[in-house]
Amino acid sequence: MAVLPLPAPACSRVVSQVLKNDSDQTVLVASDVHLGTISAEQEDAFATWLDQAAEAASWIVLNGDIFDFWFEYRWGTSRGYDSTLTQLRRIVDSGVRVTLMGGNHDWWGGTHLRDEVGVEFLQDPITTDMAGLCTFLAHGDGLGRGDLSYRALRLILRGRLTRFAFGMLPRRLGDRIGAGVSETEHRWTPPGPKELVKAAALKEWALNEMSRRPELDLVLLGHTHVPECERFGEKKWYVNSGDWVYHRSYVILRAGEDPRLVQWENAIQ
Repeated sequence: MAVLPLPAPACSRVVSQVLKNDSDQTVLVASDVHLGTISAEQEDAFATWLDQAAEAASWIVLNGDIFDFWFEYRWGTSRGYDSTLTQLRRIVDSGVRVTLMGGNHDWWGGTHLRDEVGVEFLQDPITTDMAGLCTFLAHGDGLGRGDLSYRALRLILRGRLTRFAFGMLPRRLGDRIGAGVSETEHRWTPPGPKELVKAAALKEWALNEMSRRPELDLVLLGHTHVPECERFGEKKWYVNSGDWVYHRSYVILRAGEDPRLVQWENAIQ
């Protein structure tokens, strides 16, 4: 089944509307951390990475599923993330730009993340300049072939009526439901055949998108938990940041350099 192409505005125009361009910037990108389900040791490692990233980068992008489940209820937000939110607030206050892209586990953010934590929270893909590269940035769920049942479910889960009704639940009950539908505990091992098929579909979609939109230099996704960094043609890249659940992988974008995908081993490279 064909996938309808996304709107393709000019890169420079989106930069002016969404995120300020900085040609000298260093951008660090991570995704699929799934805080709330990973071990305390993994959470501590990610907190260390965040502090190091704040020293090394002018812009930190957390490209979806940072929280295993996040929802802003009528009477509060999902529980268990206070230390991470405080850390993000501190990083923002230090002058580092922090952007959170909603993923399939944490798309339901909004006012609290923007107003109380101070991050830029995005619910839709964007095209923007990242370290001099015209970049399509998205978590990746809903793109590519397949996942038809998920696409239908996503329309329901993200609908206004569903969000309103779920937002009226007590936080404890809502979080319990969210945890019950998460499959993260099954992804503490290397990606299996199902994940590799999804990863191949996303890469195929990215290549088609770059062919359709010649202004793009980079398609940057997450979601699959499969780290990938592949060059197409003379100067086009598909990069998937992988995950923190198993790989502890992240992306480095520096002005004038090719994108790099690296594994964190106690220090930012």
